[in-house]
Amino acid sequence: MRAAYMYGPGDVRVIDAPDPRIEVATDAVVRTVVACVCGSDLHPYHSMPVEEAGRSMGHEMIGVVQEIGAEVRTVRVGDVVIVPFVFSCGTCDFCREGLQTSCRVAGLSVPTGAGGAQAQFRRIPFADGTLYRVDVAEDDERMPGLLTLSDVYGTGYHAAVTGGVAPGKDVVVIGDGAVGLLAVLSARQLGAERIILMGRHAARTDLGRRYGATDVVPARGEEGIAEVRDLTGGDGAHVVVDAVGHLPAYEQALGVVRDGGTVTRVGVPQYSTGPVGRTQFARNVTIAGGVAPVRAYIDDLLPGVLDGTVDPGAVFDRELPLDEAAEGYRLMDDRAALKVMLRP
Repeated sequence: MRAAYMYGPGDVRVIDAPDPRIEVATDAVVRTVVACVCGSDLHPYHSMPVEEAGRSMGHEMIGVVQEIGAEVRTVRVGDVVIVPFVFSCGTCDFCREGLQTSCRVAGLSVPTGAGGAQAQFRRIPFADGTLYRVDVAEDDERMPGLLTLSDVYGTGYHAAVTGGVAPGKDVVVIGDGAVGLLAVLSARQLGAERIILMGRHAARTDLGRRYGATDVVPARGEEGIAEVRDLTGGDGAHVVVDAVGHLPAYEQALGVVRDGGTVTRVGVPQYSTGPVGRTQFARNVTIAGGVAPVRAYIDDLLPGVLDGTVDPGAVFDRELPLDEAAEGYRLMDDRAALKVMLRP
């Protein structure tokens, strides 16, 4: 099969790789219908150590079930399925509580050797607890929106939920990538009336306004903080979403959050230390967020995608064949594309 591997900074190649196979009775093998490049894929694109064997890339996909293990019960061969970016058993206490990212036998902490989603086929461990069957054809025009449910829409929604977005609360979203824009959409869905998007790319912030942003602040640092505080009567916002993951964005979030408010981080942190001392403590600022258990949110978000009430798939502004995955990375790294969808 063809699959995208990363070998070092800026070095993505699509190679011939072994076809996946059923290894244990709870596995499924899925043929990829659509996959994509994630903003978080750009972190290793900038900084990963050179690896001679390469790293199989990608974690967002929609597929068709090709084969199932003997113990798989919830999907059948031929089903179209959403593949959440974290595998989960579906039966442990954390999975039952809706925190599949902390699954006791899969989750983030257990290596599975399943390979990445930027490939023609993929083995899916714990198929019953991971895969989400959708009653659509694989050529359905809503496929871009469905693909967002494997990560970015659920992650934006997680930001809004963990931040406590509700009617009457002001919201600031820092970052105009796909997750930030879908955090705007999610905040609007949860009833926020004022949503301030901090971003500098007009095509993206225009989509943010379409999703519900009432204001756009392109300035950064102290200038951006002052502008947001001016928009919020000097106090700052009740909820601030950091959808970037770099320390300056987190520091900016602390600068625009209201006393007693919440900073929710869903951008993968690229720093190990940050300001969480007396300043945050004295202001009663809550730090929330984390890795989104997107599997838990699909029941809530899928209906709007299917009936057209929302259009999260608009974050995909380029589509390329899988063999051109390296170009997709380059386009996103150069900010020439917001999010690139890949088709084998």
